[in-house]
Amino acid sequence: MTGRSDETRTRRGPAVEPQRAAEPSPGTETAESSPGTEGRSGRSQRLRRLLAPRHIAVVGGASAAEAVRQCRAIGFTGSIWPVHPRREHIEGLPCHRTVAELPEAPDAALVAVPNTAAVPVLAALSARGAGGAVCYAAGFAEDGADGARLQEELREAAAGMPVIGPNCIGVLNYLDGSALWADQHGGARVTSGVAVITQSGNIAQNLTMQRRSVPLAYVVTAGNGAVTGVPELIESMLDDPRVSAIGLHLEGIDDVAGFSRAALRALDAGVPVVALKTGSSALGARANLSHTSSLAGSDVLCDALFRRLGVARVHEVGTFLETLKLLHVHGPLTGTRVTSASCSGGEAALIADAAQQHGAHLPELPAAVAARLRQVLGDHVHVANPLDYHTYIWGDAEAQRACFTALQGSGFDVNLLLLDLPRDDRCAPGLWTTTMDAYTAAAQQTGAPACVVSSLPEGLPEDVSDRLLARGVAPMHGMADCVRAIAGAGEIGRARRRHLREGTVRPAGAAAPDPAPASAKPAARLDEYAAKQALSAHGVRVPRGRVTRQSAARAPDEAADLAAELGFPVVVKALSPALAHKSEAGGVRVGLTGREAVREAVRAMASLAECFLVEEMVPEPVAELLVGVHRDPQFGHALTVGAGGVLVELVRDTATLLLPAGREQIEDALASLRIWPVLRGFRGGPEGDLAAAVDAVHTVARYARHAAVAEIDVNPLLVLPAGQGAVAVDALIRHEAYGSGTSDAKKPDTRHEEGGRST
Repeated sequence: MTGRSDETRTRRGPAVEPQRAAEPSPGTETAESSPGTEGRSGRSQRLRRLLAPRHIAVVGGASAAEAVRQCRAIGFTGSIWPVHPRREHIEGLPCHRTVAELPEAPDAALVAVPNTAAVPVLAALSARGAGGAVCYAAGFAEDGADGARLQEELREAAAGMPVIGPNCIGVLNYLDGSALWADQHGGARVTSGVAVITQSGNIAQNLTMQRRSVPLAYVVTAGNGAVTGVPELIESMLDDPRVSAIGLHLEGIDDVAGFSRAALRALDAGVPVVALKTGSSALGARANLSHTSSLAGSDVLCDALFRRLGVARVHEVGTFLETLKLLHVHGPLTGTRVTSASCSGGEAALIADAAQQHGAHLPELPAAVAARLRQVLGDHVHVANPLDYHTYIWGDAEAQRACFTALQGSGFDVNLLLLDLPRDDRCAPGLWTTTMDAYTAAAQQTGAPACVVSSLPEGLPEDVSDRLLARGVAPMHGMADCVRAIAGAGEIGRARRRHLREGTVRPAGAAAPDPAPASAKPAARLDEYAAKQALSAHGVRVPRGRVTRQSAARAPDEAADLAAELGFPVVVKALSPALAHKSEAGGVRVGLTGREAVREAVRAMASLAECFLVEEMVPEPVAELLVGVHRDPQFGHALTVGAGGVLVELVRDTATLLLPAGREQIEDALASLRIWPVLRGFRGGPEGDLAAAVDAVHTVARYARHAAVAEIDVNPLLVLPAGQGAVAVDALIRHEAYGSGTSDAKKPDTRHEEGGRST
């Protein structure tokens, strides 16, 4: 298509048949057909046979008959073999009694029998050397303990054969014309298009009924993913050069490592991926030790994973389809700079608001472009972006084409024409069609990425959208969804350029910690002093401090003596590993300027702890930051940075990264915060020591990954004025299973911290 970048376009080629595994002769057994013997390459070949079959077995009764009808309706030209123990015919085709009686090993099978009967059928298909199967039945892991045991039997029966499902509606291939699908659907044959993988059969069926001219190449309902999961399905779609983009509807990410591998392969191949992720339930229980746990739940970690891998996340079905359509036509965008044209000031205002809200930009037009537009439009039109070109040239095809050609020559990333066509059953849409044709002609002349955008879905009827699509112009339904799609395509473009330039480190995931060293101590939650000593040993600056060691009765006098040694003013804190949030409990006193003030503070906190930490006061900071790391059971270690202090959970100005993360990623995360202008010297204020802050965050992150840490909470990290550093004035640490966090902590390993492609 005209707007696709060269790096993406190089992957595309003419519409060709996908490579399929060679079919074994009847009665023979190959590496692909021998249960449990194939590696990844063999499984991939079998999965391609399943997704693009030459022959299909349908096992069952009414559902099998429906699949036969759907295959015929979509134009499947291969053999279809019904399997039923009692029927003579299904839809006019002779039935085979068992899988063993089939003429040869089928490339694909739809198994539409009850759950307990499905397991032996799958075992027979695997033994026969079938490419793979779709298991239509429900009643497996989604149905309690008995179902989970039955699902394990299904997995064993598959013996390495790809199985999509169970508990799924099936698979549609609109490229080659196969329907392992036991219900109606609304799609049609295409020569190229987007692949959709979803964990919901109903959503999949709804998507096939869309009237937005999104060309669907594949629709795959993963169901429970008992054998073949989403990562393997993504990789299979990447093997077909006719797939222009991949859309995922996900309820969760069970295999983070596999998902990361597949998404990075998509980045390499230039195939954009869009995710509609639903649900925000916790993926694992966490101790409520710190602010970090409450701020970086599973949904936040999904976002961090998507950003790392260049996957555009959307939140609505309409946005999902519009983003896939934009990517199909124009591929990942080089940015989000937009031109907009309409003959209405109201529409211009709407698109400006949508751009501001959803992440696109409407820059000023280049001077030469503005001058040319004034020539075409005359003195009565104010030339700006968005452009309200009024109706002076309405119906003048040549003038409109000149206007649109000039506008598209701005060199921006994508160009929009706002246009709703009138009803053709009550109105004469000729003048609107003239405008659309002029815009399309300009796009074909300039080669600039172009979209026609309607404010209402019905403003671009399906036949009109199809014509635009055929001309390389994206028909976009709804301004907000269009702008969200542009933002997503821009994110993918940035991620791909970064990936090609620097490589993308795969997230470390939740690998188990290394075996404990011989000197390791029992697992423990460290008190603040021990935590800060551990961080200090690895390069994080902390305040000078002392801890009372004498009896509770002597603690006030001892604390006063320690304060005098440090020099006033000082801070006094109750010290206990069980005291996670000292400020809320009244366990912190600051700005103490004399011995008696220290004694009084310790006496007031006597009920909270037996020991007390006395520290020097740190100078007034430019800003307070939160720095937290926690280890998620699926995603591994995640770093959260944000505005710190006692209101951290109320303000919720945070950004989360999966580890490892380099300094550039950390600085980008800080720059995304609302507090960033304060760090840069807001309204003439002092600029913070950003380099020191980034170094401190980076060191905390490295320490967490390589010292068997389950959770760290540094709050606040005080960022002092430029050149004065950054100081961690409070910290909590909880270890995985061993280690004190001081002498027993492993030495940080900095390999792969700064980027570079993972292996």
